[in-house]
Amino acid sequence: MLFVSESASEKIKSLITEQKMPDGSFVRVQVKGGGCSGLSYDMSFDHNLNPDDQQFEDKGVKLVTDLKSFLYVCNTTLEYSDGLNGKGFVFNNPNASRSCACGESFAV
Repeated sequence: MLFVSESASEKIKSLITEQKMPDGSFVRVQVKGGGCSGLSYDMSFDHNLNPDDQQFEDKGVKLVTDLKSFLYVCNTTLEYSDGLNGKGFVFNNPNASRSCACGESFAV
């Protein structure tokens, strides 16, 4: 399962409305090779499903990931902060054994 915090849910819904995304749009989460720690997160809006996509819904937000990426992000929570110490989306991944200082990449 993938989860989304209340603040991330509100921000995602706001972005979908602001960007006039088509009905059925969702957040696609992917893991790609690269970054300081070896793997990096990629997040985008999409409205087309692929055959191997894993679909989840939490707090009214639909999250989709491919099967390979799901192995790395299972039980991860997508969070959002707009505080003084940083602004943006952050993945709270219990599977990560380490992550880089910028939070953009991780290792398992």
